[in-house]
Amino acid sequence: MSIFTPTNQIRLTNVAVVRMKKGGKRFEIACYKNKVMSWRAGAEKDLDEVLQTTSIFVNVSKGQVAKKDDLTKAFGTDDVTEICKQILSKGELQVSDKERHSQLETMFRDIATIVAEKCVNPETKRPYTVNLIERGMKDIHYSVKPNKSTKQQALEVIRQLTQTMQIQRAHMKLRLVLPAKEAKRLKEKLKPLLQVVESEDFDEELEMVCLVDPGCYREIDELIRCETRGRGTLEVLSLKDVEEGDEKL
Repeated sequence: MSIFTPTNQIRLTNVAVVRMKKGGKRFEIACYKNKVMSWRAGAEKDLDEVLQTTSIFVNVSKGQVAKKDDLTKAFGTDDVTEICKQILSKGELQVSDKERHSQLETMFRDIATIVAEKCVNPETKRPYTVNLIERGMKDIHYSVKPNKSTKQQALEVIRQLTQTMQIQRAHMKLRLVLPAKEAKRLKEKLKPLLQVVESEDFDEELEMVCLVDPGCYREIDELIRCETRGRGTLEVLSLKDVEEGDEKL
């Protein structure tokens, strides 16, 4: 005698669930762990690698599949692939408390690593270790925001840490070559963007070696290109002007 199995129920285990409420109803999709974030970051392009099944559920854990009419009413289409993409992009990823804690710890470490790579002690020009940055983040009670990128949060952390410790973005070292005709006028415009002018040589052209905040690089590049109409040059001599060895406290 055959066993009857309801066709509207699919049992899935070890899944990451992405949930979305739309049109007054809840819809869920079952995904592979670690693939949702890769999809949202653009690293994973293949939908089949992200979804355990293209079925759309009312409740994944109970295996209850959503009705076609409800999908059409809520999303304006019955294209399952398109609906899955919408839920995947805009839905809320459901994770356990243990997984959430682990994810936040990893992000905390990643943020500290980015800050350590970008910053130095302005007095010694030595970089800080990741452990020292983590300690500084704990001292200011920094709370990780899971929906913001680690790079965005690292910039926010740098701003906050400047209130409690000696820290700044490591300067870039640039060589600027400006045509003689525009040199004087352009130098005045560039002055607010330059932190330190290490050397200056004027012959047929003005050549300057200077240190700048990385955040000003694009503005300097654009200024030189536009003002000199491509006749001036900008060369990066060093991405980070730092001394050897880690900073110790």
